[in-house]
Amino acid sequence: MEMRLPRSVVEIIDRLESLGYEAYAVGGCVRDTLLGREPEDWDITTSAKPEAVKKAFDRTIDTGIEHGTVTVMKNHVGYEVTTYRIDGEYEDNRHPKQVSFTGNLVDDLERRDFTINAMAYNPKTGLVDAFDGTGDLKRRIIRCVGDPDKRFDEDALRMLRAVRFSGQLQFTIEEKTRQAIVERAEHLQNISAERIRVEMTKLLISKDSGQLREAVDTGMTAYFLPELDRMMTFEQKNPHHIYTVGEHSIVSVEVMNCFLRQKNAEAVESLTETTDRVGHDSLQERLEIIDGQIDDGTWNDMEQVIREIVPACDKKTHQVLCLTMLLHDVAKPDCATEDEQGIRHFHGHPDSGAKLAGQILRRLTFDNDTVNRVKTLIQHHDERVQPQKRQIRRAAARIGREFMPLVTLVQYADILAQNPDKAGEKLQRVTAVYRLFMEMEQFHPALTIKELAVTGRDIMTELGVKPGPQIGELLQYLLEQVLDQPEQNDRETLLSLAKAAYSDKIE
Repeated sequence: MEMRLPRSVVEIIDRLESLGYEAYAVGGCVRDTLLGREPEDWDITTSAKPEAVKKAFDRTIDTGIEHGTVTVMKNHVGYEVTTYRIDGEYEDNRHPKQVSFTGNLVDDLERRDFTINAMAYNPKTGLVDAFDGTGDLKRRIIRCVGDPDKRFDEDALRMLRAVRFSGQLQFTIEEKTRQAIVERAEHLQNISAERIRVEMTKLLISKDSGQLREAVDTGMTAYFLPELDRMMTFEQKNPHHIYTVGEHSIVSVEVMNCFLRQKNAEAVESLTETTDRVGHDSLQERLEIIDGQIDDGTWNDMEQVIREIVPACDKKTHQVLCLTMLLHDVAKPDCATEDEQGIRHFHGHPDSGAKLAGQILRRLTFDNDTVNRVKTLIQHHDERVQPQKRQIRRAAARIGREFMPLVTLVQYADILAQNPDKAGEKLQRVTAVYRLFMEMEQFHPALTIKELAVTGRDIMTELGVKPGPQIGELLQYLLEQVLDQPEQNDRETLLSLAKAAYSDKIE
């Protein structure tokens, strides 16, 4: 079997071999290449000790030298080169107490988490696959190397990684591996929030993000996201919904990922052709059901809006949107009331949800920008703005013009995870609001005080108003007038309005 390696990787391998050492590309890069995927990075394993690796190359960084890892820099790109090693005893479900170097490649591969990650490749000697990783790729399963109990006792995060890989690759977790996860889920308590955050985020934006259900069903979320467990069992008892709060939230994440996979606006398939299996039924079937219950114009208009918005969404925004969908209804169990007909209502859940989501995200060590963006989207996800310019301007002023396209995606995903019988009119409203907003944006109407044609200094200079809170009050008054009538955002007009308002106030 022949694999094409990047030139820099071949150069590193060749250099180490010229010095008498073995060297192989290893792990995820080999797996992804065999799957026809583009590896995000390339790791190399070698019989050379770290000191020898450092001597072999001009520029290196000691990124994990205590564990045998040296980063070799080539053309401004870093390649981790790690000495063959055997891990010692694990005492905390996280780190080996000690590591020892070995001259045997298979010993090194044996310590790795899953068979599909325990393969190595050298251009001269070919593929080394001692644990049938290629077979598991063909079978589309995630299976531990050797004893799964031992692998998960070594590092409990591997349990969440198993689910993450199943989401990214759309593989199934092998039965013994899954059972070991169920029996050891509580060990995730020993893992740092930072490490959990990384795996959870990768799962949320994966192709089969619905595998998050596996994290729930195996008991893992109880130890890092217990709010989701509560949501999964909380019935909505509302004609607009057909799922529990948690299932609705996961379906909405899946729908959002469906949107965001449509990055190429020039060559995009319809939504019903880009979805994959989820849970108990097919997301593709679900979207086809909804598509069949609304007119073609409504569906096509929504798809066109999505095509317009998605190309501007970078990876960070992708994460923000999926976190928003996961947590947008997190406060529903706390806000639920039930009327005489047994119908549940959730008044105030967007504001309460934004607050609770912020607490959850900080607990999981997300950065402030992510936390604030998710909170904003959750706070406004249920606003039912009507397609009227005045309402839209006020909504954009309240939400922020930069958030309006994202709120559109959030509301689409929310609606498509609800009762399909009621989707048509809701989708039409969201599309109409977006279209009017974009039409108005061509003229960039003032939505904030900073965008007014006058400043506080103008008011003080031209009207003789002394510094104080009345300046801010007058500017806010002018903004209110401009939101109602954008054409009034003219310096002379605004000064005249401010003069009249100030005169009324002092009389």
